[in-house]
Amino acid sequence: MTTSVVLPVLTRQHLIDPEICIRCNTCEEACKKGAITHDRRNYAVDAERCDACGDCLPPCPTGAIDSWRRVEQPHPVAAQLGWDALPEEITEAASGAAPMPQSVVEMVKEASFGQGGPAPPPWSAAHPYVGLYTPDRPAEATVVGKRRLTGDDSEVDIEHLVLDFGKTAFPILEGQSIGVLPPGATEDGRPHALRLYSTASPRDGERPGSNNLALTVKRVTRDLDGKPVRGVASGYLCDLEKGDRVRVTGPYGTSFLMPNHPGAKLLMICTGTGSAPMRAMTERRRRRLSRGEGGSILLFFGARRRSELPYFGPLMKLPKELIDVELAFSREPGQPRAYVQDRLRGRAQDVARLLSDDDAFIYLCGHKRMEQGVFEALAEIALSHEIVWADLKQRLRTEGRLHVETY
Repeated sequence: MTTSVVLPVLTRQHLIDPEICIRCNTCEEACKKGAITHDRRNYAVDAERCDACGDCLPPCPTGAIDSWRRVEQPHPVAAQLGWDALPEEITEAASGAAPMPQSVVEMVKEASFGQGGPAPPPWSAAHPYVGLYTPDRPAEATVVGKRRLTGDDSEVDIEHLVLDFGKTAFPILEGQSIGVLPPGATEDGRPHALRLYSTASPRDGERPGSNNLALTVKRVTRDLDGKPVRGVASGYLCDLEKGDRVRVTGPYGTSFLMPNHPGAKLLMICTGTGSAPMRAMTERRRRRLSRGEGGSILLFFGARRRSELPYFGPLMKLPKELIDVELAFSREPGQPRAYVQDRLRGRAQDVARLLSDDDAFIYLCGHKRMEQGVFEALAEIALSHEIVWADLKQRLRTEGRLHVETY
């Protein structure tokens, strides 16, 4: 008589690394399944709700959210909230378990690739400093500049803020972000969550040679469904005056960085405040032109109306040899609706030339709703030029030449 042995089956559980998580709340906000929760100490993933869709991965500035462990039984939320570090991963050999089902492996791979996780930085990018200041040990900056970027008649309030760090070292590169800690607490007594903002100035400061940086902040008055809401962090920043002090964490970001070598070509696609990192990179290029460190920039920039387009005036004054600009307005009176993907199709020849150029780098930043339309347009342009977009997209990511930050 033969006795059959039933081996335990390992599955892979999505977890959050408490050692590098900065408690910024972007993962919980991005999770449509409600699988992510937190307490005063940690963030945790409910295995019963998580379907590994990957929506929470791109917004995470540290990669803490992109953590996985083989388990026989999922770690409960209560256990995760008490962790100081991730548990060691179980191997099939150590547990005597059967190999993971292929479907689970494929699901995890899919969630961790494409937009599900940061791409490598450009090969020539400068080395970024990350996490020098934390919520428990923040830096302090002083507001030294502020101006409204949108028209006085616009219902959209977008502010340009300049924060000065004085003698506090805060090295930051174009494409990196900072965290802002709004004062006060929620109704249940928890401190307001940290919020991330991309720097809108180049590495040598908003004013060259200064230890400061600029932010592009939109006052949030409605949620994604159009319901009235007050953005705590955005309202706090937009209401600041010169001389006010701000608690800052970071810097964050090791992927969405610009190439550092002369001649690299940039294809930028953005909407609204997604223009912040594009402004930083463009200004870096402008300041380096006299040193012969140029390279073409093709920018596709969208907003609802001209009066809501950040940096419209200064952008129009930049020389054509520095940047080629295509604007798209979806609600401009007297004009047909146009989106950035429409402008991409209108410049199909130029876009295809960049897609085929091994020295071209693509950056996409703005509202998450733009992402699908942009990639559909790029796929159409690629197909019309006999380029297999799926293969090219993967290669661009692998080579650090395609970077996406949508929210």
